[in-house]
Amino acid sequence: MKNHTVIASDKNRNDNNESHQPDIKIGLSACLAGFEVRYNAGHKQSQLCLKTLSKHFSFKTFCPEVSAGFSTPRPTMRLIGNPDEPTLTYTKDSSEDLTDQLKQGFQDELTQLDDLDGYILMSKSPSCGLERVKVYQESGMPHQKFGMGLYAKALKEKYPLMPMEEEGRLHDDVLYDNFVTRVYAHHNFRKEVLEQPSIANLMQFHASYKYMLMAHQQKDAKTLGKLVASHKGLSFEELTTQYLALFMKIMSKPANRGNHTNALLHMLGYLKQSVSSDARQSIVDAIYTYNNGMTPLVTPLTLLKHYFKQYGSSYINMQRYLQPYPENIHPIRKYCR
Repeated sequence: MKNHTVIASDKNRNDNNESHQPDIKIGLSACLAGFEVRYNAGHKQSQLCLKTLSKHFSFKTFCPEVSAGFSTPRPTMRLIGNPDEPTLTYTKDSSEDLTDQLKQGFQDELTQLDDLDGYILMSKSPSCGLERVKVYQESGMPHQKFGMGLYAKALKEKYPLMPMEEEGRLHDDVLYDNFVTRVYAHHNFRKEVLEQPSIANLMQFHASYKYMLMAHQQKDAKTLGKLVASHKGLSFEELTTQYLALFMKIMSKPANRGNHTNALLHMLGYLKQSVSSDARQSIVDAIYTYNNGMTPLVTPLTLLKHYFKQYGSSYINMQRYLQPYPENIHPIRKYCR
């Protein structure tokens, strides 16, 4: 029975075999990339990742169980004990504690992920599951409280601001949109602020996300704006650390219709002097039709983008709320709220 102790990293399994490597890199559970690393020597290949997201992201693949030296195939494993600090064992033999072996297998990997802008993990896995992972009692029955996979937990602790999601949850339109938006935002901050450090670049970044932040959480968005405006007394490192923590917190919760409506109406104000009242009323009608759940967000957004392209200022046209990620990243799912 062969042990696979090394998982290929940085392998973008794009069937098109394009030479272009996307600039944005995200982590991906190796089984989702099609590697046969699961307990039954199979995989859980994700068409969403390999057919769609691979056109925009390059993947750093990893399987903590194989990296820790567990064979493929191998006996199934599960978590037992305290859901907050569970122990990893074999399902049919809980006498052997496998926790340290698994953790030792991913310790080096955790130090090599600073260049990632997101991570997609395998759900329900005792190593990679982000939430709703079963943890079993001595009786063999699962606790009512769910746990988190051991690798996923360590990943969250090491990189608390990195966008992470389970592949299964990405088939929900809203969660998909939120995850991809956060990945691009995280990437943009690294490239535009951290790699080109200046107060001016931070202010420019913040300005470009003004209405995106408003759509997610207006109260915290105002707090973030005050942080940028009154940054004296903080070093640039302290400022960016505080800023990114609050920024990613705001972005982590998907925006709702009410907050979107508020942001859209605020943006409409930029057309007050250049577009007729009848045209503006048509946009207002489209916004409230969306707000009432009768049309998707893309309907009022398309109208606004049309008029902003003709009459909008450079400031309003720079708003990433209008296009947080490339349109073709998933045309079916785009703004399906």
